[in-house]
Amino acid sequence: MFFPPKLCLTTSVALFCINMNGSEWKKDSTSQVVELQEVVIQSFKLGANYRQIPVSSTLLGKETIGKYQLRSLKDAAQAVPNLYMPDYGSRLTSPVYIRGIGSKINSPSVGLYVDGVPYFEKSTFDFEFNEVASIEVLRGPQGTLFGRNTMGGIINIQTLSPFNHQATRIQIGTASYSPLRVSVSHSKMAGQKFGYAVGGSYRKENGFFTNTFTGKKADPLNATDFRVKLLWLPSSKWEVRLNSVYEYSYQGGYPYGEWNETEKKANAINYNAFSSYKRNMWNNGVGSVYKGKGWRFMSQTSLQHFSDLQHIDQDFSVADTYFVTQKQKQTVVSEEINVRSDNNKSYKWIFGIFGFYQHLNNQMEMEYREKGFSTPKFNNMNTSGIAGYHQSEFHNFIFKQLTLTAGIRYDFEKSATDYRAYQKNATGTKETAKFDSKLRFSQLLPKVSLLYTIRQTNLYASVSKGYKTGGFNTSFESEKDRSFKPEYSWQYEAGVKYSTPDHRLQVQYALFFIDWRQQQVYQALPSGKGAMLKNAGRSESKGMELSVAANPINQLHVNMSYGYTNARFKEYRRNEKTDYAEKYLPLVPSHTLSVTSDYTWVLRTSLIDRIIFAMNYHATGKIYWNDENSANQPFYGVLDGKISFQKGIISIDLWGRNLLNTHYTAFYFEALKKKLAQQGKPITFGISALLQF
Repeated sequence: MFFPPKLCLTTSVALFCINMNGSEWKKDSTSQVVELQEVVIQSFKLGANYRQIPVSSTLLGKETIGKYQLRSLKDAAQAVPNLYMPDYGSRLTSPVYIRGIGSKINSPSVGLYVDGVPYFEKSTFDFEFNEVASIEVLRGPQGTLFGRNTMGGIINIQTLSPFNHQATRIQIGTASYSPLRVSVSHSKMAGQKFGYAVGGSYRKENGFFTNTFTGKKADPLNATDFRVKLLWLPSSKWEVRLNSVYEYSYQGGYPYGEWNETEKKANAINYNAFSSYKRNMWNNGVGSVYKGKGWRFMSQTSLQHFSDLQHIDQDFSVADTYFVTQKQKQTVVSEEINVRSDNNKSYKWIFGIFGFYQHLNNQMEMEYREKGFSTPKFNNMNTSGIAGYHQSEFHNFIFKQLTLTAGIRYDFEKSATDYRAYQKNATGTKETAKFDSKLRFSQLLPKVSLLYTIRQTNLYASVSKGYKTGGFNTSFESEKDRSFKPEYSWQYEAGVKYSTPDHRLQVQYALFFIDWRQQQVYQALPSGKGAMLKNAGRSESKGMELSVAANPINQLHVNMSYGYTNARFKEYRRNEKTDYAEKYLPLVPSHTLSVTSDYTWVLRTSLIDRIIFAMNYHATGKIYWNDENSANQPFYGVLDGKISFQKGIISIDLWGRNLLNTHYTAFYFEALKKKLAQQGKPITFGISALLQF
């Protein structure tokens, strides 16, 4: 949903605020305000600052995104406690985990919204950031307000609005492994009621890893995108926004080498068939809001289409044994309407409905090249759903400064699949499997929380139910594995948010416990030629999050975030001989740590106005790679840094990533009786220039 928020830009000498409908601009030159997060954006559904709601949250503003080179969700995840998005394979392989909840294949367990447009498939999650105003992360189940498959949490991305950001930006850069990165954008107001922003970017990477068999890079990348954003105020009460983004990328991928058990690292990449991933993605949204007397009506209509093509050397060897081609086409249409109170009364409310239709066409063909045949499979899936939700807030509940929030949501969803499988060789093609199946799911999702405010401190506790629908596997080898069941969780959370009156110190701390039933777990097919989802009996995840932001002097900012997660299977019997009870969940780091700092040296000479020094140390681990916990990546840290030289409308950045050249494993898996892994990216240096006027 789209709700034009109030945006505040604060410095040590002045406070600037603008309503995103363009109607107000106030400057208070006497205010002495230091706001550690540059952009404060109200939730389009919650109607409150994220720091004032009873949920563990992180806000990354525009300045933070720029200073620390956060160019994608995989970069942003490094700065958020208990958020993990591994960087491996290709843009197709983009799972997201929050507090241990995530999904390696099929639909995600963490919701992603970009300018109000919901992203339904994790295959669309990995894209280049451009003109981003803020990234907000809400941890824990958000299904009551935000919808299906948000059991882990929500990531909400807002791009810059031409109502408060009018400029022409030209940025160009080069780096080791990446000879060219260029971005151009222009935003402007046309009168008082219409604003527009257009832009595009291009990125080329030569690749980080060499395939020793071919002597060429295994993972080159070419990507481009085009963006349009329109905002219109047809009247003093109506606001309308349109967003459209097209993105194309083509990359080599899957730079996997066989695992060296002695040295605990991947051997050199050595396979014969080039593996690649190509994706076209088009995302569109139309949002509108009508402001009545004491209430607001909001609507968000979204259309998302993507198609991709994957080629992968399935045996990852010099032998020409197995090769897989997979194609996907997806179209999703969704509509959300809500009405909420818009006043300062002690009772606040919101009612909403949400509906969607998703069509997914999946085609996959495994080539048995040594044996001279292949097995094409065609799977057409149609999924639709509708939901209704309500949330009430009772301020000064029982006594002053206590707020009770209660919400409930009902979800109904149905899914149908049309599946065909064949075997093809030189003599012809024969059908080997055929079925049409339907599934239906429904669920009631409640949430209750209490928030107590004492001066600059917010204390809260919440109980919420999480839910992720079941579905069909696109790969399976037996009838019982054609589908998987829904998963459920109850999450209990308590936390505190504190800020000093001058905002120079802000602290957030949260404890959580998740009781998780019928967890959807990733399993390799019995043959090893693919993967599917199955249901475990019961799991638990418990831990904490701590974030500290300090501004000891006006030119210095220091931020620290730490997350701890202990996520284990409690009931998970793989078969009669294998029981994974008390094993750690794979792909869930026990610890996530981020320490960032930046200092601005103001010079104001004839050659330079200021120099900004920024450092980002992020660490992750221990990570278990499989259910049996037989392989893991120990705790490791990576140091990034940047120096910016600014003069007027020009900024020149010198930056480096993985400055200590830390060696670590980015991903490990087992297939076809082989152990394979991908190493983390090496030390990288770059330079970029920005012209903004």
